[in-house]
Amino acid sequence: MNQEYQIVYEEKPEESAWGIIGRGVGTYNEEQAGEDSYTRLCFVLQGPDQEVVGGIIGATYWDWFYLDLLWVKEDLRRHGYGQQLLSKAEDIARERGAKNVFLDTFSFQAPEFYQKYGYRVYGELPDFPTGHQRFFLTKQL
Repeated sequence: MNQEYQIVYEEKPEESAWGIIGRGVGTYNEEQAGEDSYTRLCFVLQGPDQEVVGGIIGATYWDWFYLDLLWVKEDLRRHGYGQQLLSKAEDIARERGAKNVFLDTFSFQAPEFYQKYGYRVYGELPDFPTGHQRFFLTKQL
């Protein structure tokens, strides 16, 4: 290893390194697979006072929709808001040309919720975290 280079721990990578490393990976990926057309996607569930009580966050790229986060405040669950958020996000993803969606969730979160709406498990990590599983799901849009 060249003595001019060193590896250091970055306490707040989002302020510098995250962007540089992310752009580097993005440039390489584009060279290999073409333009990804990465576009963020977000719907927010607001209460009467504009308080954020839920939402869905993800991104579309390379004809896929990555569903990163879906959350609804506990006392509002089982009222159809999660399904509405999911449906709206999938609709926008389709409009952007996404053919499929993928996500990951834990056994203590909501794998059954996604399966109810057509998602299937394609991978599982047992004991992540200890005593639970991490599931990877996909669905054709």
